[in-house]
Amino acid sequence: MIYKDFKGMKLSALGMGAMRLPVIDGDINKIDAGATAEMVAYAMKKGINYYDTAWGYHGGNSELVMGECLKNYPRDSFYLADKFPGYDLDNMDKVEEIFEQQLVKCQVEYFDFYLIHNVCELNIEQYLDPKYGIVDYLLKQKENGRIKHLGYSDHSGIECFERFMEAYGEHMEFCQIQLNYLDYDFQKARIKMEILKEKGIPVWVMEPLRGGRLASLPEKYEAKLKEFRPDEKVPAWAFRYLQSFPEVTVVLSGMSNFEQLKENIETYETEKPVTKEELEYIYGMCDEMVKKIALPCTSCRYCTSYCPMELDIPYLIELYNEHSFTGGGFIAPMALGAVPAEKQPSACIGCGQCSKVCPQQIDIPGAMADFAKMLSAAEDDE
Repeated sequence: MIYKDFKGMKLSALGMGAMRLPVIDGDINKIDAGATAEMVAYAMKKGINYYDTAWGYHGGNSELVMGECLKNYPRDSFYLADKFPGYDLDNMDKVEEIFEQQLVKCQVEYFDFYLIHNVCELNIEQYLDPKYGIVDYLLKQKENGRIKHLGYSDHSGIECFERFMEAYGEHMEFCQIQLNYLDYDFQKARIKMEILKEKGIPVWVMEPLRGGRLASLPEKYEAKLKEFRPDEKVPAWAFRYLQSFPEVTVVLSGMSNFEQLKENIETYETEKPVTKEELEYIYGMCDEMVKKIALPCTSCRYCTSYCPMELDIPYLIELYNEHSFTGGGFIAPMALGAVPAEKQPSACIGCGQCSKVCPQQIDIPGAMADFAKMLSAAEDDE
């Protein structure tokens, strides 16, 4: 196992995420505790010492199961990370209550790592509002030794990212972002990496395989990667890519079965970052993949000057591209949760004034109607 230095500690470069544990009969809330215990035992044996859970994972059961699994090992043999669930605004005034429950659920007296969870447009105002005192409370727990290291996870746009960093960056010891070779540009991870590097904040990575999307690729791309490295499996390329960033300390992978765990551990037995030639091909491959689905908006903002509803069309198209490429997911709906109803895609009246001035000739009303339809369908499925 590869290890990374962090403040005198040796952290396994591969961390076990507990968001996609094996389940029973396809029920996300029913974790297969036996299979999970077997995976944790193997992970410990093979050198993984970083385990990541959260309040909302598996309907609140992830913390319980991980607590049961990890209690069988000496407390100093693993590092446990948990998070404050700010993705739900109803939790904002419950930081003390939730933190105390998390310690009980995980059967520990302290968390090695604790994160302010999922900072984004939906919750940034609440996180910054002193009346909730979330960061102040967590800093107090750090002083009391109940949190050893405090950081945060981010799913926001750049403006929101910078607002949080300006307010609390001095207190953040690490930052967890969605980073993979697709999202380096598509989700502007490149810019976040630059900001974090400038501030000297180590990077934790989530979604290295983008929810499994990068675990398999179209045949032509897979064939080309085989030319570079005949014995490298497709999922391993995502991890080799991340091994190319010295500022990345821990890569979290939510492994759903023993085979995934075994393969990922095998990958992290060696450090083989991608070469310049391989990287050029990978980024070119990503451009092709995105362009097949994403609208070619350049954010020139000509459209916004002509929109009678004053919609932020470039931003809505950015979210539309994410939602379309991912085939759904939570990022776009979460971001739109901070957008007033009268500025949502459904507010588009289809006048077409925007498309008339679009240099890329995008059918913007069509995209807004399609986006609204997708979002409505997702709500109906809930």
